[in-house]
Amino acid sequence: MPSQDSGAIDAAPNAPRSRADLFWSFTWLALQGFGGVLAVVQRELVEKKRWLTREQFVEDWAVAQIMPGPNVVNLSMMIGDRCFGLSGALAALAGMLTVPTVVVLLLAALYSSVADAALVRDALRGMGAVAAGLILGTGIKLIGALRANAMGMPACIGLALATFVAIGLLRLPLGPVLLVLGGAACAWAWRRLR
Repeated sequence: MPSQDSGAIDAAPNAPRSRADLFWSFTWLALQGFGGVLAVVQRELVEKKRWLTREQFVEDWAVAQIMPGPNVVNLSMMIGDRCFGLSGALAALAGMLTVPTVVVLLLAALYSSVADAALVRDALRGMGAVAAGLILGTGIKLIGALRANAMGMPACIGLALATFVAIGLLRLPLGPVLLVLGGAACAWAWRRLR
């Protein structure tokens, strides 16, 4: 039974039916998520399963990104906990890790036997380009959710552009850029929420 303080899930059109639903849904999500998982996660949780609205997804993804560990694992545990408490978080975590770990170990064994083939190297480069395109497409799709953001659309776009310039063009290290721009974003959001 979902908890009464489930916040973002309560307003969502649907919710996971059971811990098994969480496990298999996150297993399927993890098996699709090689490379650019953001596009897959958004499509599965917002568009297909309708467990979250776009706005809820953007907010939860932001929280998942600042927590230690992989973003999608953090998000899965947040959703599992919200719906079924600790047992839901553990079911979601098990779904994210169990079957995909076995698959990755099998793929690693296979890859070691074909790693020197030019075709394999070219295929992996192509998959990287596809993953980048999926992430860009999802980012564009989620821009509309920024209208409800506390910082306002212009500030969000300004931060995104400043981050692109700092990291993509000026080649500044991620850590200092995150501290400066992330700190500025937190301060601006705090000021706007007061």
